[in-house]
Amino acid sequence: MEELLKLLLLFVVGLVTGFINVMAGGGSALSLPTLIFLGLDSSLANGTNRIAIFIQNIAAVMSFKQEKFSEFKTSLKLSALALPGAIFGAMVAVRIDNDLFQKILGIVMIGIMITIIVPKGNNNKTKALAETHPWLIYPAMIGVGFYGGFLQIGVGFILIAILYNLLSNDLIRVNMHKVFIIFFYTIPALGIFIFTKNVKWQFGLVLAAGNALGAWWSVKIAVKKGEKVIRIVLMIAISIMASKLLGVF
Repeated sequence: MEELLKLLLLFVVGLVTGFINVMAGGGSALSLPTLIFLGLDSSLANGTNRIAIFIQNIAAVMSFKQEKFSEFKTSLKLSALALPGAIFGAMVAVRIDNDLFQKILGIVMIGIMITIIVPKGNNNKTKALAETHPWLIYPAMIGVGFYGGFLQIGVGFILIAILYNLLSNDLIRVNMHKVFIIFFYTIPALGIFIFTKNVKWQFGLVLAAGNALGAWWSVKIAVKKGEKVIRIVLMIAISIMASKLLGVF
């Protein structure tokens, strides 16, 4: 019975995580601690969470395609840029002071929130940045690939900031590319975690079922309600995550 309750908790957490991840980002800040709370060590929790991330983004990509939002050629190019960093990030063993890391990440989250809040006006400045410095997308995607392969938490926020500002897309299309990119680079990252036996399959598949369902409906709501609802969810998610990381509560 205790095992059944754990699986039920994981499914519910997956629902919320999948919805938040697709609509904004940072859902792994909920699923990873839950896996650790249920007795998994950090490496095993990190690997197990990748199963949910992988399946979640398959569901999201399919849901966007069903809603007639798909630009696979562009998504694939961006994914290819992120792939080397993701592979390296999943393989490297780097230790950093946890408190320092959380504070840095909290500041990054606030910076991302500011870039989303500030009105873009006629997009002239953003277009100028993308047109005069098109090369910026290359190091940006390699860097975000490394971060996603290594840790994953909050990578959605970073991807949104990069795609929103460098590609000058609306938030619906930004999320469309985001879920494809994360799906693509998660393939080798998950493979590395499986190879090193850092996956608990039962937990991962139940969490993935919840993630997939949450992701599917998140896309439907995002497309139906438009950029406004994405912006609201994004602000709430980033505010909560940044506050937690900076020790506000």
